[in-house]
Amino acid sequence: MKDPWLERWEDRYGKNEYAYGVEPNEYLKEQLQKLTAGTILFPAEGEGRNAVFAAKLGWKVSAFDISTKGRDKALQLAWENNVSIDYQVGELPALNYKKEQFDVIALIYAHFPASLKSAYHQLLSQYLRKGGLIIFESFSKNHLEYRRKNEKVGGPADVESLFSIDELTSDFKHYDSIELIEKVISLKEGIYHNGEGSVIRFVGRKE
Repeated sequence: MKDPWLERWEDRYGKNEYAYGVEPNEYLKEQLQKLTAGTILFPAEGEGRNAVFAAKLGWKVSAFDISTKGRDKALQLAWENNVSIDYQVGELPALNYKKEQFDVIALIYAHFPASLKSAYHQLLSQYLRKGGLIIFESFSKNHLEYRRKNEKVGGPADVESLFSIDELTSDFKHYDSIELIEKVISLKEGIYHNGEGSVIRFVGRKE
């Protein structure tokens, strides 16, 4: 039996165009430019725009996704930019990351299935060293209102896959919050993120 979640992303990333463009997310770009390069993990990295940007800044980049087609396009983008990234395909619990392996974990529109997202956040937290950072931007539960007005802004259509500040506070316990805010922003990222949407932005330092 085929997995509809996997099929969705294989179809989206199977097109010639880059679904969310080849430029990095603006919030990620802003945060990484404040930091000294180290080791970074990009969960649900898709076609690699953010991973490649980090590699160009000198980060040692790891990434994963369930989509083989996403990985192939990410590796092509890395080759075009003369950088290398370690990109695995699979589900997080089956991948061989180690405790406290990373200096930064960047969750940029990493909308995992609702049944998995909190467990994945808690597992990812184990892979972050003490003093390391989570950098997070994803759609909030209030985003559905914006999606109804303009489907081109993208994002999940079910509230359970969206995020709240309370959820993040619960998922990432024992973090010093450098920033945790819900706000409306204007997105222009490739084909699928265009228009105003409600997002949560979080930068947290692991205690």
